[in-house]
Amino acid sequence: MKVLKVWVDADACPRSVMHFLKTNRAELGYDLVTISTTNHLLDVENHITVDPGPQAVDLAIANRVQQGDIVVTQDWGLAAVVLGKKARAIAPSGLVYTTEKIPFMLEQRNLLARYRRGGGRTKGPAARTGADDERFRWAFLRLLRTSR
Repeated sequence: MKVLKVWVDADACPRSVMHFLKTNRAELGYDLVTISTTNHLLDVENHITVDPGPQAVDLAIANRVQQGDIVVTQDWGLAAVVLGKKARAIAPSGLVYTTEKIPFMLEQRNLLARYRRGGGRTKGPAARTGADDERFRWAFLRLLRTSR
C-alpha cells in the first residue's frame, strides 16, 4: 500500500502548522515533503529547495503531486491544480478546498486583483490565533481519515 504523502508550500506556511505536521507524521503515518525557495531555509527532513521566482514553489509541487496526496497551501491557483490531479488540498486556516468551491474562489481572486489594479485597497488577513491552529488540526485529521 502506498504511503500517503503530504506536500507543504513552506514559503507561506505558519510555523505552528509546520510544527504540527512535523511532530505528528510518524504517529499519523504519512510522508511529509516541504518545498520552499532559497529565501526560506528550513531544517526539515525531505525538504526541497527551489530557486526564487514567480510561482516556483507552486510549480514544483504541481509537478510532483500525485493522486491521493494532500497539499497544504494558501494559494488558490495551486489548490485548483492539485484538485485537478485528484489530490486533496487544505489551507493553513483549515479550509479544505473542493471542486465545488474553487471556481468561486478563483473568480473572487480575479475580481479583487482587478479592484487593486484600479487603485482599490483590500484588507489583509487577520493575525493567526490558537483557534486557527486548532481549526487546521481538526480539518487536517478529518482530511487524512477520508484520504485513506
